[in-house]
Amino acid sequence: MLTRSFLLCLLALSALAADAPKRKVLFFTKSSGYEHEVISYKKGQPSFAEKQLLEMGAANNIEFVFSKDGSKFSPEYLAQFDTVMFYTTGDLCSEGTDKNPPMTLAGKKALFDYVRSGKGFVGTHSAADTFHTDNESAKGPERFKNHGDKADDYVHFLGAEFIRHGKQQVGRNQVIDPSFPGFAKVGASYEFIEEWYTLKDFVADIHVLAVFNDPALEGDDYKRPAYPNTWARLEGKGRVWYTAMGHRDDVWTNPTFQQILVGGLKWAMGDTKAADMTPNLLKVAPGAMTNQPFTPSPAPKAKKADAKK
Repeated sequence: MLTRSFLLCLLALSALAADAPKRKVLFFTKSSGYEHEVISYKKGQPSFAEKQLLEMGAANNIEFVFSKDGSKFSPEYLAQFDTVMFYTTGDLCSEGTDKNPPMTLAGKKALFDYVRSGKGFVGTHSAADTFHTDNESAKGPERFKNHGDKADDYVHFLGAEFIRHGKQQVGRNQVIDPSFPGFAKVGASYEFIEEWYTLKDFVADIHVLAVFNDPALEGDDYKRPAYPNTWARLEGKGRVWYTAMGHRDDVWTNPTFQQILVGGLKWAMGDTKAADMTPNLLKVAPGAMTNQPFTPSPAPKAKKADAKK
């Protein structure tokens, strides 16, 4: 039999849930560069990632708005959202591959101002393959160099930028901060098959949440010391969170990835707090600024071979 105190407790929890404000997140997926399969539309239907976010949103009181239209970015448009989430590629101020309306430079600034005012930003996977420094498209040695203070403002905002990736394979991530939202039940490490990015131009003020490439993966692209794969940083009064994961369908349905992503979203929205946001890059990944040596890009594979299962 349920006790009166237990029933009262349930009623109180239900009231709190009902009173909790529904959060609104913009999931922006314009692809001025390569368009990933997981965020592409098929016959006008939501993408695979969007379908997963709808389920996560329903379970966590989050309303997701989906868009590929960069022209909407303005202070007025962004004001309706608690957090903006990117799965993008290339120079978003150009029409590029997907031909969707581009962002203006004023819209790019509006994003930065929006976050600095106290809002959140979440980047997944190819958000680091976006607004490259000098919009670099070099495939040669220049692509493998750090730019430091000369990196694009977006790179400083996000925390790093994409170099390249090797073949999809199992990779292990070491959890650095298990107290951060989303990591409590993950354990000391986690691993699965993914398209693992190599990254450069790490900014010093990131709080690293997970370190990758220890042990090093197979291939020339991973011949470098361990480096961050997931991190958070403060931007003015706001919060920026990024993970390099999210290429494959089965990553988006993976419970570990979902826990980490939901934790990042809730932190970015300000609904949960982090016990520690001390910058820790040099402490936990002292070799992160050593990039892999340049090697020519492998021959491209058919799109089907770039699959997700």
